[in-house]
Amino acid sequence: MKSAAKNKKAPLILITGASQGLGEALALAYARHFRGARLALVARQADKLEAVAERCAALGADSHGFVCDVTDESAVGRLPAAVAKRWRGAAPDIVVNNAGRFVAARFADTTPELLDEMLGANLRSAFLVTRAFLPALQARGSGDFVFISSICGKIGLDGCAAYTAAKHGLTGLAAALRTETKGTGLRVLAIHPGAIDTPIWKDAPVSRERLMSAAGVAEAVVALTALPGDTVAEDILLRPGPGDF
Repeated sequence: MKSAAKNKKAPLILITGASQGLGEALALAYARHFRGARLALVARQADKLEAVAERCAALGADSHGFVCDVTDESAVGRLPAAVAKRWRGAAPDIVVNNAGRFVAARFADTTPELLDEMLGANLRSAFLVTRAFLPALQARGSGDFVFISSICGKIGLDGCAAYTAAKHGLTGLAAALRTETKGTGLRVLAIHPGAIDTPIWKDAPVSRERLMSAAGVAEAVVALTALPGDTVAEDILLRPGPGDF
């Protein structure tokens, strides 16, 4: 993406799951492309979150970590006030629902407990975060909600039934919100990446060449949210060059 984005007003961007993987890459990408970007970084692991915040600060961002379990309704409910306190009443310009978890299991091996876990980590989390910040963005009449779904949110893949169900739900949630908020100044983006080189695949017998880089996917997300306000990338599919495996 061209560095022209650096000349725009520094946005306030909230990213969940920001302590590692794609969330970390997103934080660093926004820090690079928007001079003085205000980054609200949300995750459960305080030490990793602090390390990412420091890396972003070194790039010139005004970054702050918020330790929060985004599946916990009470904890998420306190986030808007905490963000507003940190940035003098400001609400996010961009909310990136990136937090999630992947556990592989075929349908026959999927327990109700695993289904609940996948729905909580991948769908409930985004619902709670969006619900918490939606009133402020609606009142302002502008802002982006970005939902990091998955190729599994568009098609069915073998061996990940519960994850696929959760990501299809996330895709549907984004579609419903988009329909309800059209014409209000809000944009809703759903991103559907294929396999990304993140800790999810650390122990998998998969060649790194078959995976997209987290940095590359993050660059795409930043570019899409930097589009003029009269244009919205509603559903974007990102896949590894060699194809799915």
